[in-house]
Amino acid sequence: MSPEALPGLPGAAVLARAYRLYAKIVRWPELLGRMRETFLGVLEERGLAGREDIDAEVRARAMAGEIADTAEARHELRDALIDLLFARNLGDEEIENYVNLVRKRDKCGDLARVVGSDHSSAHDIRRALKDFCDIPKGELFISADEAEGIRVSLLSYWISSQLPFVGIAKRWVTIRDIDEILDHTIGHLAYPGRLGGKAAGMIVAQKILLPLLEHPDPDFERYITAPDTWYLSSGIFSDFVDRNGFHFFHTYKYKDRDEIAREYKGVEDLFASAAFPEDAMAEFRRLIEEVGEHPIIVRSSSYLEDSFGLAFSGKYQSVFLANQGGVEKRLAAFMRGVKTVLASMYGPDPILYRRDHGLLDYNERMAMIVQKVVGRRFGDWFLPFASGVMFSYNSYAWSPKIRKGDGLVRLVFGLGTRAVDRVGGDYPRLIPLSHPGLRPEATAEQVTRYSQRMVDAIDLKRGTLRTIDFRTLAAETGHPDLYEAVSVAEEGSLRPPLSRLQDLAGKPLVLTFENLVAKSPFVALVKKTLAAVQAAYGRPVDMEFAWDDGKLYILQCRSLSTRREIERVVVPLDTPAEERLFVSHTGLCSARVTGIEYIVYVDPRAYDRLSSVSEKRRIGWAVGQLNKRLAGKVYALMGPGRWGSNDINLGVQVGYADINNARLLVEIAFARDGYTPEVSYGTHFFQDLVESDIAYVPLHPDAEGSELAEDFLLSSENGLAGLDRELAPLAGIVHVVHVPSARPGYLLHVYLDAEAQVGMGVFA
Repeated sequence: MSPEALPGLPGAAVLARAYRLYAKIVRWPELLGRMRETFLGVLEERGLAGREDIDAEVRARAMAGEIADTAEARHELRDALIDLLFARNLGDEEIENYVNLVRKRDKCGDLARVVGSDHSSAHDIRRALKDFCDIPKGELFISADEAEGIRVSLLSYWISSQLPFVGIAKRWVTIRDIDEILDHTIGHLAYPGRLGGKAAGMIVAQKILLPLLEHPDPDFERYITAPDTWYLSSGIFSDFVDRNGFHFFHTYKYKDRDEIAREYKGVEDLFASAAFPEDAMAEFRRLIEEVGEHPIIVRSSSYLEDSFGLAFSGKYQSVFLANQGGVEKRLAAFMRGVKTVLASMYGPDPILYRRDHGLLDYNERMAMIVQKVVGRRFGDWFLPFASGVMFSYNSYAWSPKIRKGDGLVRLVFGLGTRAVDRVGGDYPRLIPLSHPGLRPEATAEQVTRYSQRMVDAIDLKRGTLRTIDFRTLAAETGHPDLYEAVSVAEEGSLRPPLSRLQDLAGKPLVLTFENLVAKSPFVALVKKTLAAVQAAYGRPVDMEFAWDDGKLYILQCRSLSTRREIERVVVPLDTPAEERLFVSHTGLCSARVTGIEYIVYVDPRAYDRLSSVSEKRRIGWAVGQLNKRLAGKVYALMGPGRWGSNDINLGVQVGYADINNARLLVEIAFARDGYTPEVSYGTHFFQDLVESDIAYVPLHPDAEGSELAEDFLLSSENGLAGLDRELAPLAGIVHVVHVPSARPGYLLHVYLDAEAQVGMGVFA
């Protein structure tokens, strides 16, 4: 058969196209055979020419004497015909794609061999990865089975070897994604290591929503983005520990908890005076120069952090840096932040958390994430419009209307620290995604009372993270998006602004986010985001985010720790009053705790009468001591306001290590005391309770239908000194009730029904 010209083009044009094709592919002589086999396969698949047709044409030309009757001549003609037909029938872009597909398959084989070898170095793997990724991506890809094995190996080597993560990430994080991530990773060649769990979760969430090789959802493409991010490999920090002679830290985790707590400040000081090698410092300097004078956050990303079922919420440090001034000043502050985060790996809370969950023997390592803080500058202040945490499953359904499977958002104005930490006298906006306009509060007065008043932001002038009154900040900055954040308190009601042009200066503003919820794409976008990520994870997730200038920034993602689903709890409502310890109707999750032998009761009124911070801190210390003494016992912890609050006047200041042995935590708010237990759902503190299977009850004894047998707690014999003689001076504030002694033959049993929002502690 004689090749025909392309439609509308003379034969010379076809020959020129064939020549250009040959000139292109001859650059890879070792791949010529594979390229032509690929070309021939395409021609056959499209019905343009088959092997038999081409072979017949070659034989006919040879018999006609047009070529020498040798194998070499026939082979050359066959190749020329394949090139000619391929050039005639495919466009330039298609030809480029198929040529590069063969090249990718070749480099894919090299990469598979290198990454699968125990003898390959980090340099070997990175070089093979770069060779593959230097080939243009194009529109044709290596097969899924070819890619999957390589992805698994690369993910496990560079990012995280946690199997649940790898099982999800191999579907979404491509070979090219990993190459791009490593382009932003410090120390991955000189100090090989991994990027850790927090980095892994953030990466996979972003790739689920904005996949490289698939067409993303238009809404995700329009609204979702990520902050500029760099990664610090765990190898840098392992080298730091060994280089500075800190070998004793390899067994530090086996020390007694009290010894770890006593020595922790010394660890911070020790790290502060230690040095990184010159090559690492040079890379840190380049990072600071690249970032420029933009606020950053240094975030922990340990190997175990954000792992499935065990989130390590708030166990390790994150450090905000204003990052202003000359390079040397900014670099020095950066190094202090890095060392602070690294030292936090040796704190009492994370080590005890690991001990409680059977992870103490795991060789935990620390990597870090460095991100530009999301937000904009307003005068001397830098902050995002809003931040928070979103959950694909809502365990806190305060109304039967709420569909738990639609999720929940915990939202604050400014930086998200106030969304994940327990803060004094302040409240986030809770948005149930099934009914976004539904609030726990019934009246404008309640909405105002339980609204956010203080904002966390970066003070660029002072170079610190600060908390500022919202109205003061609003007056100073004139934030352009206040329209979406506030309502105006007028004549006993709250009215969101009618338009962005409404003058809000001097008005009594309350943070309600009504217009953000009702008049922006935020709620629909968050709901769709959670559904997509949960579907990919195959389980509920929680995600930290920032919302600024109409964009959603994904900052963190992990599987959501939820309480074990149990059949609906039957609360014994017919229990006589004398057999009841408490009744609550607010903020309950379903749970059942039976056989409680001890009650540790911190008297809210007595606690409130303490005049000094040191006295109140001593109560937190006492709770921690009792927690150790009661290890192995079933005990309940009851006390004022917000357990774990950063405001010691609003609750007993405790950490995970002070409460981890309790089975029940009750937060008591007497109306006349001014305490109001914030619904803690979604905070790091709440996640600790969930993961440690500690039931949680907010209790308002003076509210209608609620009750607390306070006389029983105060009049029963106080066993405090019997457990710890050193605590005897605190007996007027801390009461320890041994239930079988106070009520012979009885134990305390607690029943919490989330659906009916009723909880009861009964003696039986």
